Amino acid sequence: MGWPEYIPDTAIPDGVLDTALRADEVESEEDLFEDMHSSSHHYSHPGGGGEQLAINELISDGSVVCAEALWDHVTMDDQELGFKAGDVIEVMDATNREWWWGRVADGEGWFPATFVRLRVNQDEPADEEALRARDGEAEDGGAEAQSSKDQMRTNVINEILSTERDYIKHLRDICEGYIRQCRKRADMFSEEQLRTIFGNIEDIYQCQKAFVKALEQRFNRERPHLSELGACFLEHQADFQIYSEYCNNHPNACVELSRLTKLSKYVYFFEACRLLQKMIDISLDGFLLTPVQKICKYPLQLAELLKYTPPQHRDFKDVEAALHAMRNVAQLINERKRRLENIDKIAQWQSSIEDWEGEDILVRSSELIYSGELTRVTQPQAKSQQRMFFLFDHQLIYCKKDLLRRDVLYYKGRVDMDGQEVVDLEDGKDRDLHVSVKNAFRLLCGTTGESHLLCARKSEQKQRWLKAFAKEREQVRLDQETGFSITELQRKQAMLNASKQQATGKPKALSRPYYLARQKHPVLPTSLPQQQVLVLAEPKRKPSTFWHSISRLAPFRK
Repeated sequence: MGWPEYIPDTAIPDGVLDTALRADEVESEEDLFEDMHSSSHHYSHPGGGGEQLAINELISDGSVVCAEALWDHVTMDDQELGFKAGDVIEVMDATNREWWWGRVADGEGWFPATFVRLRVNQDEPADEEALRARDGEAEDGGAEAQSSKDQMRTNVINEILSTERDYIKHLRDICEGYIRQCRKRADMFSEEQLRTIFGNIEDIYQCQKAFVKALEQRFNRERPHLSELGACFLEHQADFQIYSEYCNNHPNACVELSRLTKLSKYVYFFEACRLLQKMIDISLDGFLLTPVQKICKYPLQLAELLKYTPPQHRDFKDVEAALHAMRNVAQLINERKRRLENIDKIAQWQSSIEDWEGEDILVRSSELIYSGELTRVTQPQAKSQQRMFFLFDHQLIYCKKDLLRRDVLYYKGRVDMDGQEVVDLEDGKDRDLHVSVKNAFRLLCGTTGESHLLCARKSEQKQRWLKAFAKEREQVRLDQETGFSITELQRKQAMLNASKQQATGKPKALSRPYYLARQKHPVLPTSLPQQQVLVLAEPKRKPSTFWHSISRLAPFRK
């Protein structure tokens, strides 16, 4: 569902916000806000809630309205609808702007409207069998059926171009309506703050303008279904990597905006920017989310375009290649999003460890690769110690279980994995410690010569550890290639959230509006964070409902 059609707006006179929002002027910020709403100028975005109204009219008429999921929606509330990216959802109620009621398979519930996009062709078949059946009818229909297919492809192409034009207007509104005005107020915003809030959105704006220009040149106005858009995506696929930096910064933007909007002068300033630019009634954080959603929307659009592109079409191979390329870009960005969401869970885990020493784990690491119990053999008496090991990128943490409370862990040390060599040992007598070992391997530091002899209980466990160490090195290499890292602000915020949550002992409340709830949220367990991490090493224990999500941190399980 794209933004409403753009109507050229009047230019914002220089100095309007400078004069209007200064504290020493006659009118207050609140007065300016009221004047904006009561003035004769029409500031509401053309179209308003027209599309939302049209959706509900279709539903009221008995039509089936379908949407495709842009994001995974994971929920623990039985009143919310869970789904995966790419799922087709039947929209049953779109009365609320932010939360819709829908159905997937046998489940129904609320879901965020921003997580989905409406299908271009609402009358298209829901499954492949129906599609094949219609194709069979099309063969009998001859020219008329071919015309219908061409129209379907035209619809998809028109939607791609329409949403790109709307997106360009959206980016221009942010750059001209917000960033330009913020730069005039050096007393309110530093350049560092603006970079945190808006990221590299100005660079994205310039890249998207070039991309839209290329799309327009490839568009066949007389016979739209013959347009060849696949090559445009292939030519600009490297430019789309710029979204990775934006998505990586987006959590920082949300934190900074949340901090600023606690002060009324920033609330009124941002609202004045929106009104003067004649933007639709969405808060700034909602506008800044759009680039994140946009990059993940491309694979869905290209998949739809490929569906209606016959193999003999000149654009078929390019669309197929473009779909593969854009899926890789979206997968990279989705992976970064997942990693950033996980840092809060890692911070919570660290806060639950007793006697922690040294730097925070998030200073160097952002991913739990694997965990489990191993026997550590130490020198000089070849003493055996049972320890819980947690392999993160760049480091291996080991802890001791409490003798009485086995769910409590005490920090005992860490191994820097950078520069470590993992040596697979044969069963038998170790030549360095002169003890018999089984299912053993050694971590050997190439620079210092320090080594750690570790033994697993079973051969299968040893193999999982060896695979995990290989994955850790691969993860580090990919992070270096893609430039992934956690900023100081993100690390501090995660540790602050962990300390607050440990103090209250309660998880954060779900964010669905209270007036949509048909019943109270379920009461969630308040187990210690480390209990779920221990589940990774003790698979026979059943994980609690609340902590099931953290288990996705470790891709290797027993």
